[in-house]
Amino acid sequence: MTFHPDDIKAFKQKALQWAASFDVCCCLDSNGFNDQYSAFDFLIAAGVKAEAVAQAGDAFEALADFRKIHNGWITGFFGYDLKNETEALTSDNEDHLEFPDLYFFEPKHLIKIKGDTVSIESPAAEQIFAAIEQSTLHAPSIPAPLDIKSRFSKQDYIASVNRIKEHITRGDIYVTNFCQEFYAEDVSIDALGTYNRLNEISPNPFASFFKYHHQYILCASPERFLAKRGDKLISQPIKGTARREHDQEKDAQIKQQLRDSIKEQQENVMIVDLVRNDLTKSAVAGTVKVDELFGLYTFRQVHQMISTVSCILNLEVSPVEAIKNTFPMGSMTGAPKVSAMQLMENFERSKRGVYSGAIGYFDDKDHFDFNVVIRSIIYNAQNKYLSFQAGSAITFDADAGLEYEECLLKLKAILQVLNASIIPE
Repeated sequence: MTFHPDDIKAFKQKALQWAASFDVCCCLDSNGFNDQYSAFDFLIAAGVKAEAVAQAGDAFEALADFRKIHNGWITGFFGYDLKNETEALTSDNEDHLEFPDLYFFEPKHLIKIKGDTVSIESPAAEQIFAAIEQSTLHAPSIPAPLDIKSRFSKQDYIASVNRIKEHITRGDIYVTNFCQEFYAEDVSIDALGTYNRLNEISPNPFASFFKYHHQYILCASPERFLAKRGDKLISQPIKGTARREHDQEKDAQIKQQLRDSIKEQQENVMIVDLVRNDLTKSAVAGTVKVDELFGLYTFRQVHQMISTVSCILNLEVSPVEAIKNTFPMGSMTGAPKVSAMQLMENFERSKRGVYSGAIGYFDDKDHFDFNVVIRSIIYNAQNKYLSFQAGSAITFDADAGLEYEECLLKLKAILQVLNASIIPE
């Protein structure tokens, strides 16, 4: 059924508040950054009718089996460590968040918003709309100051980057994405309120709020991992980040510097080549192409260099197989892909888990759209553990100190919404 609330912005906030009362829910918000591939502005899936939960090993097969039975709308996430299923890899680093590697659910209630039109798919559609409209938004709480620890001191990080560069010099890899975790223990947060503040301060096109019982993903991602529209696959890797300035002239200069940076272009084109190679596994021969190279996009917190790569999907390859063939995404791995992932397991000190995985949906036409889980707070309310990670591309020309500063730039909004400071080592 369709509805037209008087205040669509307020309705979205109330709808998310309503959804967060369920044990499981997913919200996807484009924040107005709609492009030709966007199917809606805002989506909420709430309540579990059926679900698939799996660890790396047979997770993609479990999802394929689930999809055969539940072929309508489903939402869920892929954890980064599904790499151990797609390749002969392992993950032995610490994991305090304890998410499954894969989780998808068929929702009891589905709310889609496009423009000012609300579509509710549920036997109780009228009651749900009325309940949401008549509800009152809870007043946001002010977070207490929070001390954040890091798995790396700045000196440790710089030393690690320099050792990674030795592997690049030897020819083991060409580029990699090296990530570091920041965390807090014995902490309680208002997960929904924290997400709302993050989405307000850093509104990005692939924002998501995911509640899986006592575990939360609060995501302000600017990056699309992979989408399917008709018979077309689309990937939009990000490589290249620059800060914003309040002064318009300075801001324009910084954006131009990003556009002209040979280093950033080198990083971007190496990942574009990797994505092209990944897509060939699922594509009709000869259809892989680069639709846009080195596109410059501006968001509230940063400027980003984004490229778009697409192909026509081979009809013999299922949508689930197409995702498996490209996972994990090139922007969060490196080249050669397997060698980079293997090397990062040795250098990183935390299991990535959901971070640098993907959140999204399959619809009733077998279209799908998944983000890259970056710029995100991951929280386990049961063991009171909060985590966020940041990574950057390491190449032969990388300056370790500048890469560290880039990580902090990517965390600026998260630290602000948590009222947090990183404790120096």
